[in-house]
Amino acid sequence: MTAQEQDVIGYGWLARYFNIRVVQPFHVVSCIGRTRHTHEHESGRQETYLEAMRPADTPTAHLAFAMKHEGLHLEFLARLFGVMSEQELTAWVHREPTGQYARRAGFFYEWLTRRELDIAEVGGNYRDALDARYYVTRSHPVRNRRWRINDNLPGTPEYCPLVRKTEIVEAFRHFDISAELDTMEGEFGADILLRSAVWLTIKESRASFVIEHEGQRRDRIQRFAQAMEHYCGNLDDSLDSHALSELQRAILGLSTIQPGLRQSPVFVGSNSLQHGSVVHYVCPHWQWLAGMLDGLRHFLAATEKESSLIRAAVASFGFVFLHPLADGNGRVSRFLVNDVLRRDGQIPEPFILPVSATITSTAIRRAEYDRILECYSKPLMQVFTEAVSFSEKRHRYADGIASDFQFSAYDQAAPTWRYPDLTRQVEYLQEVVQHTLEYEMHEQAAFQRAWYRTRLAIKDWLEGPDEHIDRIIRSVRQSGGISGKLIKEFPVIQDEELAERLVQEVENGFHDLKGNI
Repeated sequence: MTAQEQDVIGYGWLARYFNIRVVQPFHVVSCIGRTRHTHEHESGRQETYLEAMRPADTPTAHLAFAMKHEGLHLEFLARLFGVMSEQELTAWVHREPTGQYARRAGFFYEWLTRRELDIAEVGGNYRDALDARYYVTRSHPVRNRRWRINDNLPGTPEYCPLVRKTEIVEAFRHFDISAELDTMEGEFGADILLRSAVWLTIKESRASFVIEHEGQRRDRIQRFAQAMEHYCGNLDDSLDSHALSELQRAILGLSTIQPGLRQSPVFVGSNSLQHGSVVHYVCPHWQWLAGMLDGLRHFLAATEKESSLIRAAVASFGFVFLHPLADGNGRVSRFLVNDVLRRDGQIPEPFILPVSATITSTAIRRAEYDRILECYSKPLMQVFTEAVSFSEKRHRYADGIASDFQFSAYDQAAPTWRYPDLTRQVEYLQEVVQHTLEYEMHEQAAFQRAWYRTRLAIKDWLEGPDEHIDRIIRSVRQSGGISGKLIKEFPVIQDEELAERLVQEVENGFHDLKGNI
């Protein structure tokens, strides 16, 4: 049975009644059926209730049911309160001045619309705006005396990302990155870990440019590595416009078209010879960016006692979906992962988690990263693709950028941008960080240990500076033996017995590694 054919209640009934089309799907869909059952699926669950659970045939009754049984869907509420009668909400509050759902509805109406309802004083016990059992909330709620609601929303009306406490999210709640690093230090020693930290920073930088299809830009790769090392955890406020401009210049150099917050339209897309520009994602209106970044900043300040992985994921994916810069958004978003973890004391200097290296490690993992971006961008474009167009002439905007891109549905799309559900993105990053620690960092430390012990073993047979010994190790690993070119560079190793010994030492030194790193 299709969604259109189901006897839906709650949010689904309201969407049908008011003809509201949401971009982000409902994670709980309720309907009336012959038997009571729950059906779990990839994007949420469907609850089927008996006839006795059917709400009265009014918007307020179905809204009360939705808030009680279907959780919070801020995007939908923002759209609903744009069309629902203010008088209907006011009458509901007057009928039930102590009712928690009438009060919560009134609170959310005023929070989302910035308009006040004409109500008398309400009563009843204080109730949380968000149920902390099911959602990530602010650490210190603020009492709203007007509605007797504990405002524990983690963001602001300008921008409020939500994260549901799914089984996967909760499974990583107590994942301790610093403890994992301590375990590796016990296995490899502090010196080896510090040696690997330098290479991990370079590896993260190189992989981040591969994601942006700029893998051969050596100057930028080195520049990004230096920026990661210098700025990670050291900026007063990483989301401040001045800090972003400084970070952007450090990453991209002076070649960036326009530093700082963009003042022009931006889309993420590709070019086709047959079809020209193909738009995969439209970014929020530039005039909203400062307020939305303030909301993201508020989330990080309000959730200081939450899991660092959740905070890092929201900072990273929230930033990339806002796309506040003209260039460098992807790299800055991945920088923010390490920046938040460093600030939260999860990663000490000079370590950098090479999350980009994990993302690009295989074609499957790269596809997973694309999918996690598309699970937010695709639904948006499915709803608003007709609003995209390109004009015959380019318009020059205040930041100096000339563009022919046009989007006619900024206001209609705003609730999707302002109130993203980032649960899947959080789940994704948690797994990426775990893999990064257990494989990328562990393998790099093992590689550094193997290299160091091989260097020492070779020095038992051959005197020379580290750079010469390293050249021999590198050549033997690449060629599987002593090449003529290497003998020409180091004539002493033309002695067959010595050459065989050196090859054997290299093989012994790296024998327990899974493969070349």
